[in-house]
Amino acid sequence: MSLELIPLDTIQEIARQYGYWAVFGGILLENAGIPIPGETITLAGGFLAGSGELDYWWVLGSALVGAVIGDNFGYWIGYFGGWSLLTRVGRLFRLKEEQLIEVRDRFAENAAKAVILGRFIALLRIFAGPLAGTARMPYWKFLLCNLIGAGIWASVTISLAYFAGRLVPLEQLVAWAAQSALVVLGLLVAWIGFTYWWEHRVPTKPIEQPKQG
Repeated sequence: MSLELIPLDTIQEIARQYGYWAVFGGILLENAGIPIPGETITLAGGFLAGSGELDYWWVLGSALVGAVIGDNFGYWIGYFGGWSLLTRVGRLFRLKEEQLIEVRDRFAENAAKAVILGRFIALLRIFAGPLAGTARMPYWKFLLCNLIGAGIWASVTISLAYFAGRLVPLEQLVAWAAQSALVVLGLLVAWIGFTYWWEHRVPTKPIEQPKQG
């Protein structure tokens, strides 16, 4: 999720004017941890490819390379910047430090899955790279998972906008993507909350059996 302060018409015009560079730069900055609407720009690029204004493969390549490089920036920012920098970025999203600690701990337990699947989850797409660096995830492992996740995410996002964009307006595509991201984020938060409660629940004392005389 990004700070959607830029009107969709403006985003579409930026994608139309700067083409593949807009897609590349938008998703690179978002994955580096800067809260801009990178996914929306990517959807706009796929939409324009569906209308014949851009080439599908160049849009896909731009999104893929931008996502990989952006996450690498995020990784090294987290690696060298440390926890204090991550908490400051978290304040932009009104996240408390306790929430970030819980996310970090869960991330460390499931780092590979988080990097691959995190691209489809609001906020985690932005924080996956910095969290991996902060958690000292081995770089070779991060890079491999980053490539896999970026390939899946870019293919799905661009193809969705390319084909569905011929049937529905861009506004509807962006709304669907935002709603889906929020649903997945809600499910993730619920799962984290449930597992936290399950692990920290107060154990019930066993009923003592009367001693046999």
